[in-house]
Amino acid sequence: MSALAPTLQAFFTERLIRQRQVSAHTIASYRDTLRLLLTYAAARTGVSASRLDLADLDAPVIAGFLDHLETDRGNSVRTRNVRLAAIHSLFRFAALQHPEHAASISRVLAIPSKRADQALITYLADEEVEALLTACDRSTWTGRRDHALLRLAVQTGLRISELIGLTCRDVHLSAGAGAHVACHGKGRKDRITPLTTTTVAVLRGWFIERAGEPGTPLFPTRTGHPLSRDAIEHRIAHYTGIAANSCPSLGSKTITAHVLRHTCAMRLLLAGVDTSVIALWLGHVSVETTQIYLHADLSLKEQALARTRPPTSPPGRYRPPEQILAWLQAL
Repeated sequence: MSALAPTLQAFFTERLIRQRQVSAHTIASYRDTLRLLLTYAAARTGVSASRLDLADLDAPVIAGFLDHLETDRGNSVRTRNVRLAAIHSLFRFAALQHPEHAASISRVLAIPSKRADQALITYLADEEVEALLTACDRSTWTGRRDHALLRLAVQTGLRISELIGLTCRDVHLSAGAGAHVACHGKGRKDRITPLTTTTVAVLRGWFIERAGEPGTPLFPTRTGHPLSRDAIEHRIAHYTGIAANSCPSLGSKTITAHVLRHTCAMRLLLAGVDTSVIALWLGHVSVETTQIYLHADLSLKEQALARTRPPTSPPGRYRPPEQILAWLQAL
């Protein structure tokens, strides 16, 4: 047996699960990355995946695999970098287990991440949020569930995994202690998020209808199981299509659960909430992650521009002169 197979097993069982106690989502991401890598390496080297050794996964093979992800599989630069991070994690572990492969491993670890374009985030305006919530048919059980889920998502900015993991005991609607929702977030971090009176009223009605035990999912399927990621995204896409009839601007946007999270952050930012508080609200590890919202809204930049305007200049935006005058000016 090659050194790769026991190293892979120890990497998942000892490093990821026992020592780092990573989430099931991380396990699945690393698993898929290494499965794709072994399949590619086996096809490239002509050696079956079970017989591959660490020496077979050298820097040229890893570099070729990363190019394969972008060119053949059509993955984005961000996905390519995520796959590379998983490979680096494996090889850092392998460096401690197999010093005889130190030279090859160091060359793999030297492969850098690729710079990716930073696109502006997508978020919903207030009228778009209302159109999306109104699209839920509240005369049905499914519509009332989805309305409560979407309103909670927009107001709290919970990640889709956090929404799925919510149970009935995680929502506290008592006015005395302050209505809030508790969640077990990314990185095994617990946090609580306050709820507005509108969200409390919607959730209180849903609680009465839900009538679930404390440990049961807050937003279940008809059979009582937690909603899947695909199911939530499908419901959002369904309501977006309906809402676009009354709010045409939604037709040009791709709305996902993460867009609702961005919407929550932008609402807080436009309300004057400091970015450090928004980072705590969203469960960001670093305040720098929250800086992306500063680039997304033009009104914030216009306010900054207004502060730098000379006091004698008239207010308002620049308006170009009429075409004939502009042409004469250019002569």
